[in-house]
Amino acid sequence: MKGIVLDKGEQYFTYLKKVFSSINNIQDNYNWLITGHECYPQNEKYREMLSEEYCWISGKELTEMINIEDFQWIWGVLSAFPEESAKNEILKYNFPQADEYDGLWKNPVSIQHPLAEIEIVALDSSMTILISKNDNIVDMFKKNNPIAEDLEEYNK
Repeated sequence: MKGIVLDKGEQYFTYLKKVFSSINNIQDNYNWLITGHECYPQNEKYREMLSEEYCWISGKELTEMINIEDFQWIWGVLSAFPEESAKNEILKYNFPQADEYDGLWKNPVSIQHPLAEIEIVALDSSMTILISKNDNIVDMFKKNNPIAEDLEEYNK
């Protein structure tokens, strides 16, 4: 498992269109649990979806949302699960949080939700963190964002 942090080179963080582009749009292949989020889409449908404590959304729906409106995520954790994962199993666990989880700053890096494969964290408009059980996804992000830093190195 690897993690990476991007906290420079952008005026504002986190815009998912760029994040998804950096990982070759693999988000389509997962279902997503969005928690601990603060964001302000202008689109009424998305504003309503994201006004709840959590949002459960397919990767294709998430891609469509971001293609319609690539709004800024100020806070939030987007946790990716295999498409065959049962929502009721996912919801048995505590919701991941961006601002209350000190595990982001401890080595070895880990994903908050035990069933998640990928975690994207928007942290106070000042950084984007990506952690994945698949190291190739993190490597892909690094290749497309060369100034991003390995999260374990960042934590030292």
